[in-house]
Amino acid sequence: MQLRAAEFFAGIGLMRMGLERAGWSTVWANDIDEKKWEMYRANFNEGSCEFVLGDVHNIDGKDIPDIDLATASFPCNDLSLAGARHGLAGTQSSAFWGFIDTIKGMGRRRPPLVLLENVAGFLTSNDGNDFRDALLALNELGYAVDAFLIDAVRFVPQSRQRLFVVGTKVKNDCLREVSPMLMQSDLRPPALADFIFMNPEIGWAIRDLPSLPSPSIKLQHIIEDVPLNSELWWSKERCDYLLNQMSEKHRAEAERMMAGAKWSYGTVFRRVRNGRSMGELRTDGIAGCLRTPRGGSGRQILFCAGKGTYRVRLLTPRECARLMGADSYKIHVPLNQALFGFGDAVCVPVIQWIAENYLNPTLQALRDLPLALPQSRVNVTYKEQRKPKNHKA
Repeated sequence: MQLRAAEFFAGIGLMRMGLERAGWSTVWANDIDEKKWEMYRANFNEGSCEFVLGDVHNIDGKDIPDIDLATASFPCNDLSLAGARHGLAGTQSSAFWGFIDTIKGMGRRRPPLVLLENVAGFLTSNDGNDFRDALLALNELGYAVDAFLIDAVRFVPQSRQRLFVVGTKVKNDCLREVSPMLMQSDLRPPALADFIFMNPEIGWAIRDLPSLPSPSIKLQHIIEDVPLNSELWWSKERCDYLLNQMSEKHRAEAERMMAGAKWSYGTVFRRVRNGRSMGELRTDGIAGCLRTPRGGSGRQILFCAGKGTYRVRLLTPRECARLMGADSYKIHVPLNQALFGFGDAVCVPVIQWIAENYLNPTLQALRDLPLALPQSRVNVTYKEQRKPKNHKA
């Protein structure tokens, strides 16, 4: 089965990498960031995919080739807890509407599947109105929608929860009702299940999904062997300053690590608490969520301790790549450029899992029975598409 995808907001190409592992070919891609494009083209054969460098608002749907899937990891800056929470009306996250306009412009060639990815905060942005508006926009294009949350920690040693939406094109603007029995699960926790229940005007198509895998690797398994004389290691003065930024609880944990007979590893983020910059140490073998290094606080610090001493440095780009499941990614750019690229990216094995367990079987069902509903143990009925509450005739 030939599987063709278009990758909107492609970034450094980790969505493409995950899809390729599940048998997909990316035939078209777009991003506005030239530095991310530099990393993208260093890792993928330019001849196999048309890459459009520019604003999504300027893309004509008629120029998109025939595809089976359109993916959109649109900017999260206005949606995340770490951002300004301006929502889909914000300067960057409003790019979502450019994506919608482009898909609309494809007319009858609109792909059978759409995949959105964003931060978990998308669910509650502007009291849930942004998420509702986005799903209704997909409904208006003929897509029934499903939503689920996946934390990358089920695949890699990084805590990175993301919200995913799958849109499945259905016939004659008829959308499916949801079966309430299957809404709440590990992938649809109470907050998301409640949203589904409370928004019956949205055309839902909830698919039963298998359990997520159990994590098998820890932070220690992705650490690079950096020589002791490397300039990457911080000076004693800088290390001591970080240690003094820790609370009594975190300082005690750091000292416990130092007293160990073997080396152990943790990560540190600097956060402002009560007007003071504090170093928060995490020692459960899981890295915090990789972020873009805006202002310096987004840089994740590696804390190595044992045998009566400790060492400190930033996570390297290669370690960041491993935390995103992109172990073999080629990195030939400066540190900050690499950190920005990976901080904005998707986790590769998460995308592979979604493709293998959702996108591929759904597309196969649509091809085998074009009018069928690709559900698994879900009781569904057709219903006419309902208009949004604020819709004006």
